[in-house]
Amino acid sequence: MFKPEEFEEIEATAKADARFIAACQRRGIDVDAVCVDPWSAGVFGIKEEEGLHISHGFCYLKTTAADNSYAHPIEGLHPVVDVKAMTVLRVDDRGDVPVPAPCHNFDRDFLPPPRSDLKPIEISQPSGVSFRLDGHALSWHEWRLVVGFNAREALTLHDLRFGGRPVVYRASLAEMVVPYGSPQGSHARKNVFDVGEYGVGNLVNELELGCDCVGAIRYLDAWVNDMQGRPVRKANAICIHEEDTGLLWKHFDFRTGRVETRRGRRLVLSCIATVGNYDYCLYWYLYLDGALEFEVKATGIINTAACEPGSEQRYGTEVAPGVLGHIHQHIFCARLDMAVDGDSNSVVECDTVAEEPSITNPFGNAYFVEERTIETECGRRRAPDSERYWKFVSAERTNAMGAPTAYKLEPSKCVNVFVHPRSRSGERMPFVRNHLWVTAFDPDERYPGGEHMHQSDGRDGVHAFAAKERSVRAADVVAWHVFGLHHLPRLEDWPVQPVACTGFRLSPSGFFDRNPTLDLPATCSASSRRADADG
Repeated sequence: MFKPEEFEEIEATAKADARFIAACQRRGIDVDAVCVDPWSAGVFGIKEEEGLHISHGFCYLKTTAADNSYAHPIEGLHPVVDVKAMTVLRVDDRGDVPVPAPCHNFDRDFLPPPRSDLKPIEISQPSGVSFRLDGHALSWHEWRLVVGFNAREALTLHDLRFGGRPVVYRASLAEMVVPYGSPQGSHARKNVFDVGEYGVGNLVNELELGCDCVGAIRYLDAWVNDMQGRPVRKANAICIHEEDTGLLWKHFDFRTGRVETRRGRRLVLSCIATVGNYDYCLYWYLYLDGALEFEVKATGIINTAACEPGSEQRYGTEVAPGVLGHIHQHIFCARLDMAVDGDSNSVVECDTVAEEPSITNPFGNAYFVEERTIETECGRRRAPDSERYWKFVSAERTNAMGAPTAYKLEPSKCVNVFVHPRSRSGERMPFVRNHLWVTAFDPDERYPGGEHMHQSDGRDGVHAFAAKERSVRAADVVAWHVFGLHHLPRLEDWPVQPVACTGFRLSPSGFFDRNPTLDLPATCSASSRRADADG
């Protein structure tokens, strides 16, 4: 993976190259004001790049120290750096589009005084938190788990149990790829694997109390290594706190006038990683009813290119005069080593079927769920027309009704991929072609895109694991769920993007014999009050 120390070294190497300096001078640009983003290069059949560890740079201009450089893309200027040798292989200089001059900043130093009509919302837990952390062992409500971290995947969860019963052995965000949709110039090379080529753990933020996380917070530090192998501390890298989630369940009995209401909450484990222009906020949520959810909030700054102001743009949106945001996708893959009531699980595909009108369906209203057990390793796609979902069922334990205990995954945040599968970029990311991959556990099969992503050729990865066609009935099953964001930038995404959310949820489905939250106390918030007097 690229290491953070290399980012500035790649930039400095490019800016010291005579060819790069000449290209800046031809544009009337001071080379000292140039920023070089070190993008991974992919594989595009360029002979001189073969066998090398390559960075293909995209360049921007920074007018002041705190200026938003992405408002000033330098179109067509791309230093290609051999990262191992730290030398400039060549400078691609193919474009004379003017650099957009107007500044578009969101830093507080550039903004007018903030509005004052929004009054504070404070979160208070006067009796303290309900979770307990013993080293990396975390307990909350009926949940028990171990919190992990590594430089590639960042936050990982281990041995998740509810009420002492195993649910998931290991959960992580195992890969993320961002394919851009413009074929113009060097923008066709934008197809970066942020987990495998950079490591989101390497790039986590040190979180700030009251800003990134609010409420009663417990932080965990994380550790990565620098290029010499020395440990590097990331202070406050992981945030743990509780959140109110509104109503959990309620019923008003109109005959008796009695009301029963219970409020929900969740335990949140989170970290935030900044990968170049984008910030990825990663959240794992544990719920009182046994559900497990993962959410990504993507924010930061859209990647930009320069264009002739007002020109017709097929592959993006002109978000400011001369500033173009290309269409792109963020595609994520979570690796879930399932353990529903133990390591012996099967995967059941569930489709809703509309029954044809017949003697047994005279009014044509009948529909039902048809289940099929997946026998061998494979990849499967969502089927919106049949409301498809998948269940991970125990091969050893049944519930009160005699059915296998289970958790279900609904593919509600999937995207269709538009990069051609036989293109240079498409060949490197075959894992995105399905929304669920099911494989038998193998400790060496860890990453959906392959073990080593830089200049990878696409032969390694979960599609190759699944091609072995091992049995996954009553087996130690690993589920790989692919989901994402489809993003044509809006003007509202500029100059900084409000969060866009995606993720997935694992919900108990016959894991319990009834609602597991009946023992929760009825509560009434002492701090709640009528706001009538506030106008």
